[in-house]
Amino acid sequence: MKRKTISPHEKYLLGVKKNKLIIKLWQFGILAVIIGLWELLTAVGVMDAFFTSSPSRIVTTFIDLASGGEFFYHIGVTLLECTVGFAISMILGSLIAVLLWLSTSARKVAEPYLVVLNALPKIALGPLIIIWVGSGAKAIVLMAVLICIIVTVISVLEGLCSAAPDKLLLLRSMGANRFQLLTLAVLPSALPTFMSVIKINVGLSWVGTIMGEYLVSGAGLGYLIVYGGQVFRTDLVMTATVTLCVLAGGMYGLTALAEKLIKRRNKKRSASQV
Repeated sequence: MKRKTISPHEKYLLGVKKNKLIIKLWQFGILAVIIGLWELLTAVGVMDAFFTSSPSRIVTTFIDLASGGEFFYHIGVTLLECTVGFAISMILGSLIAVLLWLSTSARKVAEPYLVVLNALPKIALGPLIIIWVGSGAKAIVLMAVLICIIVTVISVLEGLCSAAPDKLLLLRSMGANRFQLLTLAVLPSALPTFMSVIKINVGLSWVGTIMGEYLVSGAGLGYLIVYGGQVFRTDLVMTATVTLCVLAGGMYGLTALAEKLIKRRNKKRSASQV
């Protein structure tokens, strides 16, 4: 029997798949080692489980909280606040960035203000936020928006301004107006930047939401963390924190999947045009 020969391209693809598998194994392996060491050190008494909790105690606490159903209510509250803050930040921030791109004068006027607002510690606005919108979910969402929106404006605006000058010049020579330049050249070229901003804001929106819940909340994972710290329930604090990590990781995974699908669709479209 003849042995099937593998082409260089197939070898390359196999190498890429093998490399991805190795990376995944390393990722899960490191996580397993960390969890295993954490459990072992608390079991033998090197680490005090009262202060650091342990994986087994976190699982037990999660089961106890989940059995009552109230824990899922807190998860739902935080997830809703984070999602709303994230969506408002992306939509409003992107719209502001487009408006600033359309007006060079407005962009130059706004630039120093954007830099200052980006450097401002948003937590300092906490008391003002409570005065402005009250101490409910609106304050928490506003905190998430304030943390994300300036980053969105600056990053998306930078992506819009990085469109290829040659392509813009070609479209101008063909009589394209400002709106046509935006839709035909600027927005498509800024898509990678836009996806990067989404990934950044996934993390920032969770930070803003938890910061808001630290300030004013009667429900949510941030509320559970604050309450657990006040009554010295480390297991509750760690369970809420681990849950936050899982939710943030899941949200980031959905974003990465969407980015992959968009890239695949663009590749197919480019291939069909060729």
